[in-house]
Amino acid sequence: MTRRTIVITGASDGIGAEAARQVSRATDDRLILVGRSAAKTEAVARQVGADHFLADYTSLNQVRRLAEDIRKNTDRVDVLANNAGGVFGQRTVTEDGNEKTFQVNLLAPFLLTHLLLDRLQAGDGVVVNTSSASAKIVGQVNVNDLNHEKAYAPMRAYGDAKLANILFARGLHARYHWQGINAVAFDPGNVRTGFGAENNDFLTRLLYRTPLSRLALISPAKGGANLAYFVTGVHGVDWEPGRFYARNKPATPRQTNKQVNDDALVDQFWHRTATLVGMES
Repeated sequence: MTRRTIVITGASDGIGAEAARQVSRATDDRLILVGRSAAKTEAVARQVGADHFLADYTSLNQVRRLAEDIRKNTDRVDVLANNAGGVFGQRTVTEDGNEKTFQVNLLAPFLLTHLLLDRLQAGDGVVVNTSSASAKIVGQVNVNDLNHEKAYAPMRAYGDAKLANILFARGLHARYHWQGINAVAFDPGNVRTGFGAENNDFLTRLLYRTPLSRLALISPAKGGANLAYFVTGVHGVDWEPGRFYARNKPATPRQTNKQVNDDALVDQFWHRTATLVGMES
C-alpha cells in the first residue's frame, strides 16, 4: 500500500496537534505539519516524526512560500487538512488589505489549496476543512461584504468565516470532483483549547477561560479524533465528498446553515474569494 502524505495546518496546538498524534499512532503515513509558532510546531513534529513548515496566515505571501516549501518536499499530497484558524478581537486589516478573521480562516486555506491542486490530483486528493457550530449559530455570508467593512463583531466574523469554509468545500467539490478532488467540511465540536485568546468579549472569556470550560467543552483529544476521522477515513465509505458533518456524523438540517445549500451563493462566493486572493475563478 502506498504511504500517503498528509498535510495538517494549525498543527502546533489544539485539535491539529492531537490529530497529528493520533494519525501517527494509527498509520505509517508521512505527516507534514504547519503552524505559526516555531517552538510549538517543531515540538509536535519531533514527537510524531513529521516534517514541518511555518506560516503566518495574516500574510498571503507567507502562504505562497508555504506552498512552495511543500511542493519542493513532495510530489503528491493525499490529504490537506485546512485546520488553522481563530477568532480575534477588534477589526484588524492584514497587509493584504483583508479583515484578519476572514483571511486567516478562509482566504489563506483557499489560496494554499489552489496552489497545491496539482499535488492533490497526484495523490488521493482529499481536502478537509475544519468548520464550527458558529457557522449555524451566527454565520451569514454576504458576498458583497466578506471583509466586514460595513459591520463587524468578532464572533459574527468568525461564524461567517467558518460558514465560508463549508461553502469553500462545496465549491471545491463542484469544480474539481471530476479531477479526483474530494472535499468535506466538519464541525469538530466545541473544544477546550487556546481558541479566542485574542478575543476579549464576555461570552468567549466565560466559555474558554473559566472553570466552565471543563463542563461545556470537549477535550482537544476528542476534537482531534474528529479531525483524524476525516483525515484517515475513506471518501465514499466513511464520509461523502461535498458534505458537511457534525463531528463525524452527517449534519442534520438543524445543524446546517441554510446558506450551505444555496448553489448560486456558493458560486458567487467562489468567484469573489478567488478575486481576493488574485486567482482565476
